[in-house]
Amino acid sequence: MSEENQSKNYSEDSIQALEGMEHVRMRPSMYIGDIGVRGLHHLVYEVVDNSIDEALAGYCDNITVTINEDNSITTQDNGRGIPVGIHKKEGVSALEVVMTKIGAGGKFDKDSYKVSGGLHGVGVSCVNALSEKLIATVHREGKIWEQEYERGKALSPVKSIGDSDQTGTLVTFKPDSQIFQQTLEYNYDTLSLRMRELSYLNKGITITLIDKRNLTDEGLPISETFHSDEGLKEFIRFLDETREPIINSVISMEGEKNGIPVEVAMVYNTSFAENIHSYVNNINTHEGGTHLSGFRRGLTTTLKKYADQSGLLDKLKFEISGDDFREGLTAIISVKVAEPQFEGQTKTKLGNRDVTAAVSQAVSEMLENYLEENPNDARIIVQKVILAAQARHAARKAREMVQRKTVMSGGGLPGKLSDCSEQDPALCEVFLVEGDSAGGTAKQGRDRNFQAILPLRGKILNVEKAMQHKVFENEEIRNIYTALGVTIGTEEDSKALNLEKLRYHKIVIMCDADVDGSHISTLILTFFFRYMRELIESGHIYIATPPLYLVKKGQKKEYAWNDNQRDKLLQEFGSGANVQRYKGLGEMNAEQLWDTTMNPEARTLRKVTIDNGGEADRIFSMLMGDDVPPRREFIEKNAIYAKIDA
Repeated sequence: MSEENQSKNYSEDSIQALEGMEHVRMRPSMYIGDIGVRGLHHLVYEVVDNSIDEALAGYCDNITVTINEDNSITTQDNGRGIPVGIHKKEGVSALEVVMTKIGAGGKFDKDSYKVSGGLHGVGVSCVNALSEKLIATVHREGKIWEQEYERGKALSPVKSIGDSDQTGTLVTFKPDSQIFQQTLEYNYDTLSLRMRELSYLNKGITITLIDKRNLTDEGLPISETFHSDEGLKEFIRFLDETREPIINSVISMEGEKNGIPVEVAMVYNTSFAENIHSYVNNINTHEGGTHLSGFRRGLTTTLKKYADQSGLLDKLKFEISGDDFREGLTAIISVKVAEPQFEGQTKTKLGNRDVTAAVSQAVSEMLENYLEENPNDARIIVQKVILAAQARHAARKAREMVQRKTVMSGGGLPGKLSDCSEQDPALCEVFLVEGDSAGGTAKQGRDRNFQAILPLRGKILNVEKAMQHKVFENEEIRNIYTALGVTIGTEEDSKALNLEKLRYHKIVIMCDADVDGSHISTLILTFFFRYMRELIESGHIYIATPPLYLVKKGQKKEYAWNDNQRDKLLQEFGSGANVQRYKGLGEMNAEQLWDTTMNPEARTLRKVTIDNGGEADRIFSMLMGDDVPPRREFIEKNAIYAKIDA
């Protein structure tokens, strides 16, 4: 292209100055994370966060969220109601300013809200921008006020539509199909988990979730009401309901340190896992941050001081590490910060430095008081720590064995691994295959350029019920570590991974489509969740979906992944059609396995994600732990659609 043509194409008309709402519609992922299932549900959280902020300010104690028949959402609270008077600067109603201007809202006025969740003042306007229709109804000053919007733009001025002796805000919105092209259907369970979580994090508030799409036997909409009087103490009991506690009480505190509200609850159990969940202004901080650092510092310092003074450590021949104090610990840390600074890959890591000291001090005081007032529990906790230290010492040799076998300069790979020729990890994928038979078929069917196969013998160790050194001594687990090339953490954090040497960016669990295969998949997922969680959080773990049936008639054949697809194909093919049921991967030949399950052009892979860390932790504990009744109840409830959306 000539310079003359370039100058014609690039002129003052080429520069776009997008208004706030237009920018949200053009770049929605910048504001709500993505435009898939997660982003769709995030719209609800943003509107509910406004009501929660009213509750935090002391003006609201009742919130209702309704999924309407058309998958629109209605949220209602009994707060003060968004102001409707004319805004001096904008010249229109304050309600219209809040709903249509990015960065508008009371969140920026410290006299109105000391702390707030959500997207710090842009939440509800983003929801408006990404909705094909939104109606805001406000009960305030003895009247009912209303305004309608279409894709973020007001259709008419705010008007009074009646009288009211109540206060509060009601918002109904329908997400825009132009933006959310993947799905517009809300998942009840996803919303239910978040509403339950919010009720625990904000005790005293009642949150009701109603689903008008599904009715009970009595013809009423399905609904749940969440309310917690004890907050995090109840949350801990809920998360740990399938584990066996070693102390009878939940250790908890609630107060303000250095001007920062801090709430902590924790309990020790007989498991070997550390389960710590942290929140800032109701946002789940998956990557931790300064509040988590403060918790760990306060916990380690206080418990070590008590253990030293108790004399129980006198016979121990090696030092206690930070990991030892957290084995078998379930804890929740919730802080409210006026101006949170987030960092990290997903912007869920708190960076405010002053929070570390506040949380550390709060935890130290809480633990000192508890240990002093409960000497029997204190001794039990210290004995648990000593056992953890002894197990860690034993695990050190097992871990070093894994390290020695981990890939070094291309050598030391497991004998069963059939590697690929491609050297760029971003282009490589490895299939963890159940059994040698299926592994042999997969080796024949794969594309050797970028697909590796690691057969696993039988069912791997259930890490939920195993001590750490037993995990590292297990041959199949050692083979997984070695094949992936990741290095295991240090003494300070024995489960931390170094992902720089990860050899495959797609790790695919490929098991039979039956009960045994599902069990093996769950065992492998439990291992990844407990020991390689970074792989899940980085989006590297997938589950293959092999077909259940092959329907044939003459030369015509089609695969079916469920009973409904099979029945539909049988109807299409007519009489004389034959059905082959695949009991396992080994029953397919190499070509069939490639066509249905391994070919990137035709296969379906399910990426494993962690939308709710607390719920994922609870489900893995329930499915793989010792407590049978909750597991039976879960399986009976989910027998047809058994699926862990970790």
